[in-house]
Amino acid sequence: MPSTDTERDLKRVRVDTAFFLAADPRMPDFRHGLFLAPMVRIGTLPSRLLALEYGADLVWGPEIVDRAIMGTERQVNRTTGEIEFLKENKQIFSCHPVERPRLIFQVGSSSPENAAEAVRIVTAHDDVAGVDLNCGCPKPFSTLGGMGANLLSDPDLLCEILTHMRRAAPPHVSVTAKIRLLPTQEATRALVEQIVRTRTIRALTIHCRTKNMRPREPALLDRFSEIAAHVAMVAKETGQDIPVVCNGDCFSARDVGMIRERTGATSLMLARGPEANPSCFGRRVCAATEIAPKWLQYAVYFDNPFGNTKYCMTQLAFTTTGGAGDAEKVSPLPKRELVARRAALSQAKTHEEIAHALRLSWPAEGAEQLLAHVQTTIQQQTPA
Repeated sequence: MPSTDTERDLKRVRVDTAFFLAADPRMPDFRHGLFLAPMVRIGTLPSRLLALEYGADLVWGPEIVDRAIMGTERQVNRTTGEIEFLKENKQIFSCHPVERPRLIFQVGSSSPENAAEAVRIVTAHDDVAGVDLNCGCPKPFSTLGGMGANLLSDPDLLCEILTHMRRAAPPHVSVTAKIRLLPTQEATRALVEQIVRTRTIRALTIHCRTKNMRPREPALLDRFSEIAAHVAMVAKETGQDIPVVCNGDCFSARDVGMIRERTGATSLMLARGPEANPSCFGRRVCAATEIAPKWLQYAVYFDNPFGNTKYCMTQLAFTTTGGAGDAEKVSPLPKRELVARRAALSQAKTHEEIAHALRLSWPAEGAEQLLAHVQTTIQQQTPA
């Protein structure tokens, strides 16, 4: 006799359970660390490499919509090692083998089938350590078509997408999700419980703001611990171990103690801090004199699209202090010179003009040495 729908569902549950009981140890460690948040435009390859150099434990790439990655052609630059996913000669996503053990690819989707196809494409050659579903971005480009934070109002679809992603990903590639708080604790508990019971995720990130809140509004950090405890309870009940990552108002390593004491979180995700200065994960250095030159070296080496280079570099904190949320004085330059460099940078139309704006020699060289340093840093941080 053919199997009933109920029997097929039970078989699927047993398969999912078997996967989690034998989860691959090569998956990323989400339990302890500081992570670079997924940021559209900002989270491209140079920013991620700089975050890793200065102490980020994991880095998320920018949200890539499923349909954008579908139909791309994967190309490897034999000189630089950069891996590009191209469509009509336009770069949709790029990565590098150096970052692979720490790189999480975030997909935007409202279609289980398309999300699965995006995961298959980006994991086919083992280019990333994990894949993440964006369930939290409230901006129109993300919520269009039911993606991003709009998934929070359709938890059945959200969970179906995660199930398809888990089936599409190789066993050693993690699947995670990033959500926002719902207006009430009760609704948020119900959502995370439903997600955990799918038995698909290795970690859950909670941005401690609701969909309608904006960055200038303080994160609702006091709501985190109860939600994280509920995740832990349901995970234990179902034989899982699911770390919960806290996102919101952590600008640098200096904030870690305070945030951990307030929330109980062991892993924190940073966005605005590294946008202004990627060295915020560790020892703060001057964005204008140390970060910007390295960004340019990477941009030239990898032939980064100029528009992206200029946008990311103009977001850097050309200030005398460390950057967003940090009053530590780190710049060797006076404020007047920093202002002059930023003004020249805003007028630049080529990578060479950016070099001149930063008072750097041209061509910008030395990215190979920077890559070697990043690789050494990752190796030193990886348990034997």
